[in-house]
Amino acid sequence: MDTHTQRRDTFNLKILLLLSFGHCATDICQGALPAILPVLKTKLFLSYATAGLIMLASNVTSSVIQPFFGYFSDKKEKSFLIPLGCFFAGLGFSLVALPNHYVWVLLLTMLSGLGVASYHPEGYKTARFFTGNKMATGLAVFSVGGNLGFALGPIIALFIITHYGLSHLPFMVVFSLIFLLLLFFAWDAIAGAGTTTSGAGTTTSVKEGQDARTPKGSYFSLSLLVGAAVMRSWTTFGLMAYIPFYYIDHEKGDPLYAGALVSTFLIGGAVGTLGGSPLADRWGYKQYLILSLILTSALFPLIFVTHGLLLFVTLGAVGLVLISSFTPTIVMAQDLLPRNLGIASGLMVGFAIGTGGVGVTVLGVIADHFSVPVALKSITLLPLAGLLISLFIRYPLQWQPSRSP
Repeated sequence: MDTHTQRRDTFNLKILLLLSFGHCATDICQGALPAILPVLKTKLFLSYATAGLIMLASNVTSSVIQPFFGYFSDKKEKSFLIPLGCFFAGLGFSLVALPNHYVWVLLLTMLSGLGVASYHPEGYKTARFFTGNKMATGLAVFSVGGNLGFALGPIIALFIITHYGLSHLPFMVVFSLIFLLLLFFAWDAIAGAGTTTSGAGTTTSVKEGQDARTPKGSYFSLSLLVGAAVMRSWTTFGLMAYIPFYYIDHEKGDPLYAGALVSTFLIGGAVGTLGGSPLADRWGYKQYLILSLILTSALFPLIFVTHGLLLFVTLGAVGLVLISSFTPTIVMAQDLLPRNLGIASGLMVGFAIGTGGVGVTVLGVIADHFSVPVALKSITLLPLAGLLISLFIRYPLQWQPSRSP
């Protein structure tokens, strides 16, 4: 067995953890941006709607356009997007605190977003080559890095701002720089992950399932799956953005307290990502998605009636059950588009998340016209909408990739 084939057939935890750390360093920027919006809003004298446009710029550039990066990734391996994406994600975000003009903040946000967008499809595709026969588990290891990044971002950014001031936010680029240093020592293995050497000595691109036809009905089912993921993403970003607005602007509370609440919610999601994937493998991906949204809809109202420690427990539980379906839905999308893994990953990790994030702008309009508490409470409807959509997804379809027993 040649070296490249061995890489593809073996579960390589070391490489998966390295890629997961890069995922964490990249998504720290996305996770921190909603938490610092109240600070940027005050500094630049913005309305809730114009502050929401910063999130819109971030989500369009970091997420909505990811399928385009996935399309080019499917055409030819582009491993250089992994270090480049992580670096620009950190650089753009770390500099966003310096300008005094709204336009420059938007441009730096977009630079960071493009870095995020370029990292994810290539990252998920590369990670798949190191999962062996444990695809869901391997992708969960990679995904949890992003979950941790989202979780750590708010508390790290608000800690820096609270103790040292907004001008010290550029120190957050250090996470990207550490990843680049670590990546240097494993670059040969990662750069060659997408190719395998045939008996004739030629190098060809590896695509799991490339010899199979796209299952009939895939595109309709994928559209519904993306719709359910959009509702899940809108719920996630809505809580990330409006928990800080509620406790900092409305309640005039401690920014670190608000950041800790957001981090608790996202740490719950990280735990759910690792714990939910084995259950989804056992119970079925669609069934697990439906269960996740049922539990989220049941737990969500408790956010408004709990306080103190119980509020942290509630937010952790909501994050756990809501975000735990993230990796199973990626596997579903890749199964529905077996010949286009990059596009499938871009749609679920990028487009669905970004489109859900665009909903933060809608919540900003609600907050401006009614109030921040009304905007926060309106999020309750979103997991219910996702549940309704998920009931109509046809999955599995005729063809499914072989899995280990």
